[in-house]
Amino acid sequence: MLRPIRTLAAAAAALALVSACNSASGSSSPSKDGDSRGVSADSVKVGGIVSMTSASGYSKKDTDLGAKARYLRANAEGGVNGRKIDYIGAEDDGQDPAKNLAAARKLVQQDKVFAVSPMSSVTFSGADFLEQEKVPTFGWGTLPSFCGPKYIYGFNGCLVPTPGGTINQTWPEGIGQLLGGARGKSVAIIANDSDAGKFGVRTFQQGFTSAGFKVSYAKAAVPGTAVPSDWSAYVKEILDSNDGKAPDAVVSVMQTPNNIGLFTALKRSGYQGLLSDPTDYDPGLLAKDATKQALDGVRVLLQFQPFESTDPKMAQFKADIKAAAGGQEVPLNMHMLTGYMSADLFVSIARKAGKNLTVESFQAAAQGFSDTGTLVGDRAEPKGQKDSFGCGALVQLKNGAYEVSVPFQCHEPIPFK
Repeated sequence: MLRPIRTLAAAAAALALVSACNSASGSSSPSKDGDSRGVSADSVKVGGIVSMTSASGYSKKDTDLGAKARYLRANAEGGVNGRKIDYIGAEDDGQDPAKNLAAARKLVQQDKVFAVSPMSSVTFSGADFLEQEKVPTFGWGTLPSFCGPKYIYGFNGCLVPTPGGTINQTWPEGIGQLLGGARGKSVAIIANDSDAGKFGVRTFQQGFTSAGFKVSYAKAAVPGTAVPSDWSAYVKEILDSNDGKAPDAVVSVMQTPNNIGLFTALKRSGYQGLLSDPTDYDPGLLAKDATKQALDGVRVLLQFQPFESTDPKMAQFKADIKAAAGGQEVPLNMHMLTGYMSADLFVSIARKAGKNLTVESFQAAAQGFSDTGTLVGDRAEPKGQKDSFGCGALVQLKNGAYEVSVPFQCHEPIPFK
């Protein structure tokens, strides 16, 4: 866990001081704005909620490392207007709604954090509590709770909007480019039977239709609690969905274990169309031949610059992750970037809030916040609490390595109905 420290000769050296300085932050005397929870004269306390474990074995634990990496660099640069960021680490919600709420309560009532960043899970039952307690919260805006509340922010905007919001068109526009245009092409959309899955199907069905595709299948039908052992029923429905024929593309709004099962079954059936999902950009998946084979050829949606990008900010991200990992090279994955960019948005707004850091000053700074050229494109608040920032890319796993299929670019979002 990362605690604030007085001096940082270098990022790697700072990491070595982490455990030695645990007691320093707890003894800080209150500042004149000490009525703001988690804020002292020389620190601001932040915690996270991450699905470190799950029933399926899927883990987002590296989200925590990504957040640590960004906070470590922020502290090396002087923190937030002179205050070090006291990042106490992330609570594991196990993708369990009850544990998600319990984690939120613990962070606020027991740990007394100023903010929750990152929040990364397929469930966010703690959202209402965090909003009620006026806790600035940051994560990947793939759940409805990131769209609308005043204190909850998606690092790349609102990706599951309410009516009146907008939909990011990176996925349908990118697949359209790969298929030579959307006109006359069909797509099947499949998701887990969960709140996130249902919203995902509803959102992407509108997006692909707007781009000109025929959506031949759109169901949140796969159990969210366990990976099916037999995918034949789902495969048959998908392959017959386009007037008795197979669709040109199958997009899965599910996590890696489900995608491996579904895509393997589709390939064994002889399906030759395009396969795509928004989760399987993880070099760690390449360590197992079976996984590598199952995901070979799959196009993965990214809502950030690919790791293969030559953008200087990506080079900075890689250096920060290496420092947070104790100077070791570690395989990069999208969970790291989720944590990193959640932390980055918090840091950017907090710095704008000024020396007198309170929830009120933070919220006031957020209301007029904007910046450009980040790893998720141009950002603006409160726009991001209603709309996506509209940017992304597609990469493909090919012959054991990822390569960029559609470069990072921004598309005009469409209205959500």
